[in-house]
Amino acid sequence: MTKGLVIKNTGSWYIVRTDEGQDVECKVKGNFRLKGIRSTNPVVVGDIVSIERNAEGTALITDITDRKNYIIRRASNLSKQSHIIAANVDLCFLMVTVDHPVTSTVFIDRFLAMAEAYRIPVNLILNKTDLYDEDDKEYMDGLVHLYEHIGYPCICISALNKQNLEAIHEKIKGKVTAFSGHSGVGKSTLINALIPDVNLKTGAISDYHKKGMHTTTFSEMIELPEGGYIIDTPGIKGFGTVNMEKEEISHYFPEIFEASANCRFNNCLHLNEPGCAVREAVENHYISESRYKSYLNIMEEEVDEKYRK
Repeated sequence: MTKGLVIKNTGSWYIVRTDEGQDVECKVKGNFRLKGIRSTNPVVVGDIVSIERNAEGTALITDITDRKNYIIRRASNLSKQSHIIAANVDLCFLMVTVDHPVTSTVFIDRFLAMAEAYRIPVNLILNKTDLYDEDDKEYMDGLVHLYEHIGYPCICISALNKQNLEAIHEKIKGKVTAFSGHSGVGKSTLINALIPDVNLKTGAISDYHKKGMHTTTFSEMIELPEGGYIIDTPGIKGFGTVNMEKEEISHYFPEIFEASANCRFNNCLHLNEPGCAVREAVENHYISESRYKSYLNIMEEEVDEKYRK
C-alpha cells in the first residue's frame, strides 16, 4: 500500500504523485464511494489517497484520507448531486472581472458562502485592469471596498501585463492554492505568468456574448518552484449551493451573522420578522444591499430545493 497526492483527474484516470515523487496512473476501485456525500466524483484533485499497484504499472485507489475541506457546488441546477472541485486547500483565489466577462456579485457571494461553510479562506483577484475605463475602475474600487470591509482581501491585477503579481507570489508560497472563477476571467493567463514554463492553454473570449470558452476541463495541481501547489480548476458558469439549511445560511455571511445577534428573535431568518437587526442594518447601509440580495437568493434556492424533494 502506497500513499500519494491526487494531482490530476482526466475523467476516468487519476494521476497520483506518491510520497517518493513518482507519478502513477490510477483508477478508482469499483465499489468505492464516499460516505455521506452524494457526489459525481468520489476522488478529487488534492485528495491524499492510498493506492495498490498492479503488474502493469498502474494502480487502484483504495482509500481517501479525511479531507480538511473541499470546494463543492451543485452539479447542475436540477441535479441533487454535488460536484467537488478540489480538496485540502489552504487558500482559494476567486478570480473576478468587472467586464470581459462580467462576474456578478451574486456569483461572488454564493462562492464565498460555500467557502465559509467549508472553512476555506478566500481572496478575491480582480483581473483585467488593463481593459477597464473610468466607470469600470470606479465599480472595481467599490467591490474592493465592499469585500475588504467584510474581511476578504482583494488584489487588482492585469495578468496579461503581469501587473501587481508580487502580492500573489507572496501568498501562494508553500501553500495549496485553488484558482477558481468563470471561464474567461484569466486563470490560465495568470498561472502562466506565475509559473513561466507551465504553458497552460488560454482561451479567447467569445465576442458574441463576451463569455469565456472553457479551456480547462478537469482540475489539475501544478507544483510551484518555491514549494506548494496551484490547483487550476475548470471555469464555473453558475454556482449552485449545496445542502445549506435555511437557518444556517446567515452564518456564511459574516456581516449578516454579526448583525443577527441583535435580532429580537433567536430564530430570525431576516425576511420580514419584526425587530430584525439585519434588515435594519441593510436600510442604514451597514450591510450592502447586494450582499443581502445574494442572501435572499440562496434562501429561495434552498426553499425551492426542499419543495422539489
